[in-house]
Amino acid sequence: MNSTAASLPLNRVRRASMTRAGYAFIAELLVVVLEGAVRKWAVTSATLPLILVRDVLAAYVIMYAWSHGHLKRQPVATAVMLAWSCMVLAWGLLQLVGGTSSPTILLIGLRFWLFYAWFAVAAASSMNETDYRTAVLVAVGCLVLTAPLAVLQYLSPPGARINAQTDGGDETTVFTVVPGVVRTTGTFSFTLGYATFLAMVAPLVFGVVAARKRTRAQSLFALAALGGFAVCSLVSGSRAAVLFAGAILVAYFLGRLWLARGKARVRAGVTVVVGALLVAALLYAFSGAIENTSQRFEQAAADEGFWGRLLMTFIGEAHVYNNFTWLGQGLGLGSNLAGYVRTGSQAFTIAEIEAGRILLEGGLLGYAYTALKVIVILIGVGASARLAYRLQSPYPLLLWLTVSIALLTWPAIGQLSAHGLLGLILAFGLLVFRHPTTDFFPSRRPST
Repeated sequence: MNSTAASLPLNRVRRASMTRAGYAFIAELLVVVLEGAVRKWAVTSATLPLILVRDVLAAYVIMYAWSHGHLKRQPVATAVMLAWSCMVLAWGLLQLVGGTSSPTILLIGLRFWLFYAWFAVAAASSMNETDYRTAVLVAVGCLVLTAPLAVLQYLSPPGARINAQTDGGDETTVFTVVPGVVRTTGTFSFTLGYATFLAMVAPLVFGVVAARKRTRAQSLFALAALGGFAVCSLVSGSRAAVLFAGAILVAYFLGRLWLARGKARVRAGVTVVVGALLVAALLYAFSGAIENTSQRFEQAAADEGFWGRLLMTFIGEAHVYNNFTWLGQGLGLGSNLAGYVRTGSQAFTIAEIEAGRILLEGGLLGYAYTALKVIVILIGVGASARLAYRLQSPYPLLLWLTVSIALLTWPAIGQLSAHGLLGLILAFGLLVFRHPTTDFFPSRRPST
């Protein structure tokens, strides 16, 4: 046997093994998902230690990519991040000199405005295809395991231990859809983190559902993922979660049928029919949750119009433009971490909506940040649409539509869980171009 032939199995095994960056990325994902559970049901004072663990893992991924020269694999993203980092740092120092910030707030601002964007670029540069597949399956697996927990929370009274809040309090402090029915939080400390997690994992779920299955266990896992996503959304009590789940489900069904060609169209049709029947059965089983959510929509509509709320989500509150200054009030000032450091309370201090918080924190830099996001979205959605057509799968496009919503609406520079989840979804968005595959259940590689 010649040396080339003898080395083939070893090369295959080497390609199939995970990297340290992949392990660190998955660890980061698990910490983001589970940190709320630790604080709710174990150690309520673990906020800062858990943030430190997350940041150490993110820093490790960044250093791993830099020290191994992997950032060269993402030259455009790296160059943009270097330029943007210099701009943000310079603006933060200008705010410090201008007296609108402090060293502590500036460090927090650099974390929220830069750190996890670098983490996403570094992860996408360093992770191999096995890392990527495994991370997707772990994220979807977390959702599957969250589903029974969410149902148990939904069925339990507000005062039950499983519906405990991180800041203590009695059942009157628990958020409810209607009296006696909680807004579920899963393993997160607040309803916002839970709804954001559902949005982050949604395109991954449909990527797994659309993937080729080679065993019965893989088919059951895909069905459990679709069912788990539907159940978690139905019992969430969140208007945003319900609307997003419905929209992305319809987009997946339509995209699957439109992009499939030849014999694949038949398989796509079968998948859509099975998926629709499963969702219909769950809608019937959780009709009470649908009724409760409908009441919440009606109550919210009485307080504020739907379209007004939607517009405010994208452009910020009205008071933002009255309080706007060209220099800004300080990068990081509007985050709940800054509120925790300053007052011990995790509250948003300057604005509730992400768009408004960006402008109030950064001033003119906030407009530049928004423009940068729009450019990234246009490039990403366009490239993902072409990739979806080439792969005959809606997964890349669904992923980047989710990234677009995340960049524009998630409270990433203010809320800790949303910030971590944005870094993860950005990494997945970049990885889909570096590893353009929809085969999340590959055949076993031969071993030596």
